[in-house]
Formats: sequence, structure tokens, C-alpha cells
Amino acid sequence: MQDRLLIADDDRELCRLLSDYLAGEGFRVEAVHDGAQALARVTDDPRRPDLLILDVMMPGKDGLTALRELRARHRLPVIVLSARGEPIDRIVGLELGADDYLAKPFLPRELLARVRALLRRTQPLPDEEVLVDTLRLSPGERRAWLGEVELQLTAAEFGLLLALARRAGTPVDKATLTLEGLGRPIERFDRSVDVHVSRLRRKLAETAASAPRIETVRGLGYQLQRVPRLRTGA
Repeated sequence: MQDRLLIADDDRELCRLLSDYLAGEGFRVEAVHDGAQALARVTDDPRRPDLLILDVMMPGKDGLTALRELRARHRLPVIVLSARGEPIDRIVGLELGADDYLAKPFLPRELLARVRALLRRTQPLPDEEVLVDTLRLSPGERRAWLGEVELQLTAAEFGLLLALARRAGTPVDKATLTLEGLGRPIERFDRSVDVHVSRLRRKLAETAASAPRIETVRGLGYQLQRVPRLRTGA
């Protein structure tokens, strides 16, 4: 079955170019031209897309506003596009829940690589549960729980948490986390892992005070730290 892609961008010529290119690569592609249309297509249509390509600068409801509203209800994979390639713009998009970010102008094949990498991260994995204290991850379902509470994670957040949990207690460098968690090689000045980890820390802490902690390993990356056990005895 062909994966469904939804492009939300007010540049109609770019939408046509990308739609033709991605359709030629085997995807079913639809385009809309503002954030409100994108939200309606995702929330109201039973044929929900498998991935959303979302431009930041659009008339009416802009992309970041649409992303904020989308993340309150859905974990649909999202790649944000923006002509503003400044690092702060990338960070804002990721903080609002985008799985990946691509600055304009870009080559269509670069977007294709990001789309394929993100869709791979949404596919079921061998279902051998990973347990770290009260944290439980099911790779096959791509779901995670703290105790009995399910964590609401994006595809990128789940991939990073799984990579850390499989090496709990051991530092994991950012290049490895980017490759395994985000499905692509790390780029120069890439802050994506840092922003996703920040969101993960907040979600873990807000769910349970006893959650395993993600610690920064200076000069390397991150480590999922098991919760210390209190010793009892005479």
C-alpha cells in the first residue's frame, strides 16, 4: 500500500513540483495551502495521511500554530519546512513537536530522504520489550509507558528514548542517537537531538517523579540513568 503524504504550503508551484516528484517515487500525495486546511485534512478525514510536510510561513493559520494544535491531539509524523533557516527557527519547530525540520531552499531528493527516514521510524520493530525501572517500551507497537501511564511520544521521541533505553546506564553519543533515533546522519551544528531530549525529559518528569532520568554526558551525548535504589537492612 502506498504511503499517503500531505503537503501544506501556500507556494502552489512548489507543491506541484514536490507532488509530482514524490508521486514518481511511489507516494500518494495531496496538497493544501494553509494551516487550517491541513488540520481539517488530518482530523476530519478518515483517510488520514501517514506524514505531513508543513510549511511555517502561510497566510491565515501559520504552520507553527497548526503544529501546536495538531500535537495536542495527534502523533502524526511531521516534517517542518521554512525559508527561515536560522537555528532558533529550527529549534522552535522541534520544540512544538516536529519530528524533523528542513530549511528552504532544498533539493527534492533531500526531502525524499527525510520522508523515507521518518516513515521507517514509524514502522513496527521486533517486539522485544525494553524495561528500565518503571519505564517500559514496546518497539513492535512503538509505545512507551511509565508504570501504567502511557507516554504520548512523537516518532522522533520514541526512537531516541528507545536508543537510550537499550543502553541504559551507558553514555550514547549524539551521532549514534541521530542515526538510530532520527534515522539520518548528524549534520553540522545539529541541535535536533538536544531539543527532542529536552521534550522527553519534560514528559518523563511530568508523568512520574520516579522516572529514569536522561543525563547530559559532557562532550559526548546523553545517558538514561536508572533510578537509585534505597538500601534497607539492619
